[in-house]
Amino acid sequence: MLPYYAERLRTVEINYTFYRMPTPKLLAGWSAATPPEFRFTLKAPRRITHDARLRGCDDLVAAFCDAARTLGPKLAVLLFQLPPSLKADVGLLDGFLATFPEGMRAAFEFRHPSWHADAVYERLAAQGLALCVADSERLTTPTVATAPYGYFRLRDAGYTSADVTRWAQTMQDESRWGDVFVYFKHEAEGKGPELASQLVTALGGA
Repeated sequence: MLPYYAERLRTVEINYTFYRMPTPKLLAGWSAATPPEFRFTLKAPRRITHDARLRGCDDLVAAFCDAARTLGPKLAVLLFQLPPSLKADVGLLDGFLATFPEGMRAAFEFRHPSWHADAVYERLAAQGLALCVADSERLTTPTVATAPYGYFRLRDAGYTSADVTRWAQTMQDESRWGDVFVYFKHEAEGKGPELASQLVTALGGA
């Protein structure tokens, strides 16, 4: 399945790593099954984001990052998706970012609206880490560039061709982004790859 997918699209967001800490052997196998230009985003383990809630998890983060480095240039971004019940805590974010390894790309998906504030954006920007722009029926994240790369999770159930074109324009309008990583989440209906292909076309085949 992965080789077939990798022939048609250029990146994938792995949800498996949310449930289990990846091993270098597993990631090496994924890497070997894909072409050189393919990129993987790994979703951070729930032990970090949902159990520890970013607190006192330095060893877990280090283990996750060490494993992720197995992918080498095929590593795209590490996604930290926080639970909706976790309200904004700038001190908590400061503590987490203070120990985050330099040079690794990461995106933060804040699912409580209190996080969408300038103080949060400033802290991400100071380290060149991305705000995950998430769009769903429940919540839409403001499109704020905090890194030299963009990260989008487009999860609404009813995207039209016009919607895809609009999102493509939003991405093109941000001059700071050298790379933009976009993931649709519609596994059950099988729409994700189709929407992704439409987006690639709208972006001019980028």
